[in-house]
Amino acid sequence: MIQMDGSHRPITVEEITEFQQKLNLSFPEQYINFLLESNGGDPSPSMFKISDEQGEGVLNIFYGIGDMYSNLEEYMDIYEGRLPSGFIPIGNDPSGNVICLGLNEKYCNNIYFWDHEQESDNPDDMSNMFYLASDLNEFLNLLYDEKEE
Repeated sequence: MIQMDGSHRPITVEEITEFQQKLNLSFPEQYINFLLESNGGDPSPSMFKISDEQGEGVLNIFYGIGDMYSNLEEYMDIYEGRLPSGFIPIGNDPSGNVICLGLNEKYCNNIYFWDHEQESDNPDDMSNMFYLASDLNEFLNLLYDEKEE
């Protein structure tokens, strides 16, 4: 079971709806529920397998909505034009890589790891994107502590 430390202030359905309308987005129900429960924060456990080639990753923080350091909207601005279209950043690792949520039809609900060190000039190049899970709940269930490996 995942525990969120440093969760941000609680958020309402209305605030999430306003955020989505403002940015012309439509979040999957699981992500909305996640925001309602924790509005981001530091997960524990926090390790996950990226791929056989990439090895393991550490989830540093999930972004939240509102006035906070790990503000989702600010990170969306930072990665706009860098992530493939149809993806938003929902968290990061300590090295500046991003955990992404697919919003478009082809990748809807899917969770991917975006490796900034392999970033292409073509933002729709998916060669630096690594599939992690079919949805947020599956990804959360894949997180583990280092000692479990």
